[in-house]
Amino acid sequence: MNTPRFELVFQDESLLIVNKPAGQLAVPGRGADKQDCLSARIQEIFPDALVVHRLDMATSGLLAFARGAAMQRCLSMMFQRREIEKRYVAVCAGQMGQDSGEIALPLAIDWPNRPKSKVDFTLGKPSLTRYRVLDILATQSRLALEPVTGRTHQLRLHLAAIGHPILGDALYGDAHSAPRLLLHACALAFRHPASGVSLRFEHAAPF
Repeated sequence: MNTPRFELVFQDESLLIVNKPAGQLAVPGRGADKQDCLSARIQEIFPDALVVHRLDMATSGLLAFARGAAMQRCLSMMFQRREIEKRYVAVCAGQMGQDSGEIALPLAIDWPNRPKSKVDFTLGKPSLTRYRVLDILATQSRLALEPVTGRTHQLRLHLAAIGHPILGDALYGDAHSAPRLLLHACALAFRHPASGVSLRFEHAAPF
C-alpha cells in the first residue's frame, strides 16, 4: 500500500477517530481489487484497530475505530443503544419546504438491485432522519442531518424519497450533479467508554 489515505483526528489506548476521504472503502469489499480500504491501512499502523461502524465509499467524514475486541464490543453496544451522536452535512437538490423536520420511512435492502436499498412499507425496518436547513440557494439546499437510526444508505435514500436527492449520488440521484457525493460525517459525540469523559469531534465538510 502507499501512504495511508486518512487523517488521524484522535487516538488513545481505547479508540481512534479518523477522517475518511470520499472515494475510499471503509472496509474490504468483494474481490481482490477492493481489499485496499481504510480499515486495512489503519491496521498497518494500529494492528489492534477494529471496525465499529461504517461510511459509504462515496461519503467522507469521521469514523471511530475500537482498539481491541473488548472496546469494540463496548462501542458497538453504544451505537446500538444510540448513545453516540452522529451529525452529517449534505447538499441536496431543490429547496426544502420547511426549515427543519423528520423523515420517517421504513427501509429494506433491495436484493435484486444490490447494493441499493428501498422504501418498503411491508418489510422495511423503521428508519428516522432529522434534518435542519443551513442554507438555501436557487436550486439546492444545504442541510444538517441526524440519522436517529442507522440503516444502509439511510440519509441518501430518505432525501431521494422526498424528492431532494443528495447531489452527486450515483445510486439514488444524479451522479453528474456534483463532482462527488455531497455528504460528509461532520461530528461524533459520546462519553469515552473507559473514562466516561464527554468527547466531541467535529470536521468541516470539504464542500
